[in-house]
Formats: sequence, C-alpha cells, structure tokens
Amino acid sequence: MREDTVNLLKECNSGITMGMSSINNVLPYVKNPDLKSTLIACKEKHAKLGERTHKALAMYDESRNPPHAMAKMMADAKVKTQLFFTMESKDKQIASSMTDGCNMGIKSINKYLNMYDGANNDSKEIATSLIACEEELLKDLKQYL
Repeated sequence: MREDTVNLLKECNSGITMGMSSINNVLPYVKNPDLKSTLIACKEKHAKLGERTHKALAMYDESRNPPHAMAKMMADAKVKTQLFFTMESKDKQIASSMTDGCNMGIKSINKYLNMYDGANNDSKEIATSLIACEEELLKDLKQYL
C-alpha cells in the first residue's frame, strides 16, 4: 500500500506541477480576460491540490519530485512554438494547446490511478480531484477554441 500510495502521489505532484507551469507559460499571452480568469482559477485549484499532495508525501517522508525534465521541456517548447508560428488568434491557440494538455493529464492520472490501485483512499481522492479539475478546465476551454 505504501509504495502504491507514494507512487500515485508523486505522479499527481508531477501532473500538478506541469499543469501550473503550462498555465504560467501562457498567461502573459492571453488577451481575453475571461480566459485569463479561467486559467488563473484552475491554477489556484492546482496549487491547493499541490499543497494536499505535498502534505501527504511528507507523511511518508518523501520529497517532492518535479516532472521529468524532458517532459516539461517538451510541453514548454510546444506552447512557445505554437504561439510563435500561429496565424490564428493567440487565445484560440492557447485554448487548443491547453486542451491537449488537459487530455494528456486526464489520460496519465487515470492510468496511474489504475496502475497503483493499492494506494490509500486519500491519494486516490487527490488523483480523482486532479482529474476532475482537468475535466472542468477542458469543458471551460471549449468556448475559446
């Protein structure tokens, strides 16, 4: 149980960190105030989930693990490249890129939730909350595509 719990929490922490990083990367380019407030609200939810995750990891004397450097670098590069080369509205491209990130996050966390099925209920609830947060952002972004 301990190993599954710690592994699930680490994957949640990685997903939360990547999500917040992606939002921080695009916020300076967002023109639409409603889109900006949607992204800020999501970032705040991620921050709260991050705090819960860090507390849970601390109970197991585990340190915070940042996302794999290559995955983070690829996510950052994708956003910057799309923003630089697009001829469309930046808000539309930002919504599209963030939608891709949400889908990737939902898929990953569901995979780890299934993989680490021996994890404790608190860590599973954190993972489920993270999935719900990503699904909510995905729904909110549709109007900007």
